[in-house]
Amino acid sequence: MTGWVHPVLYYRGMTAKKVKELIKLRDDAPTRRESGLYIVEGIKMFLEADPDETVETIATEAFLKEHSEICAGRITEVVDDALMKRLSDTKTPQGIMCVMRQKSYRQADMIANGKLYMILEDLRDPGNLGTIVRTGEGAGVDGIILNRGCVDIYNPKTIRSTMGSIYRVPFVYTDSIADTVRSMKKEGIRIYAAHLKGKCDYDEPDYDRSAFMIGNESKGLKEETVSLADEYVLIPMSGKVESLNASIAASLLMYEHRKQQKNKAEKCKKQ
Repeated sequence: MTGWVHPVLYYRGMTAKKVKELIKLRDDAPTRRESGLYIVEGIKMFLEADPDETVETIATEAFLKEHSEICAGRITEVVDDALMKRLSDTKTPQGIMCVMRQKSYRQADMIANGKLYMILEDLRDPGNLGTIVRTGEGAGVDGIILNRGCVDIYNPKTIRSTMGSIYRVPFVYTDSIADTVRSMKKEGIRIYAAHLKGKCDYDEPDYDRSAFMIGNESKGLKEETVSLADEYVLIPMSGKVESLNASIAASLLMYEHRKQQKNKAEKCKKQ
């Protein structure tokens, strides 16, 4: 190879087998589950990645040349732009991607002391899930529970939508929402369902340790899931709108909880 070369690296070609493995890891949820790995892309995700959780980092020569000061000792594979475009899930790759180890959280630990949780049922849109994770970090969520019907949280589109929050927000997949809800109730967590049958608006209850249930984008929560709630809350609508996007509804609920907790803390300071 001629031209500029990063001083701590040497160029080596990626085998066809390796390319196929990375593409399968990118595209196939069962492969991600079996391997315990996932892929992140872009400079933000690279900079925020924990080196101890990073299996390998792949970059283009152009990226290395432009960002040599942040790359030293962290790049394990150098590829050309054409191959990066083939490996990337985006139309305009930033020239950097990492293979990461998946996070592992225990439900019992997650619900032991927190105050704010989301319970998601059959959420299928990766962008919605990623936005809920990202908003959840901003609102101070202590954990997200997903049933097996939800989209894979390590879907590349979900990862992009989290904008790095995937690294920091605890989550678990549950085989039974009913069993999980029972465990949460034993911990003193009150369960709320966003539902058209709600008898009060979402900003009326006095929230403390709370979990909000959000259902499928088109079908909502299943009736058996709704029946697990301690209380139904309604997000009021004007005009002919029947319901909000799942991630927007989740955001309203989480930030109402955050607002109430902030108000309670300020009131305690004044006393």
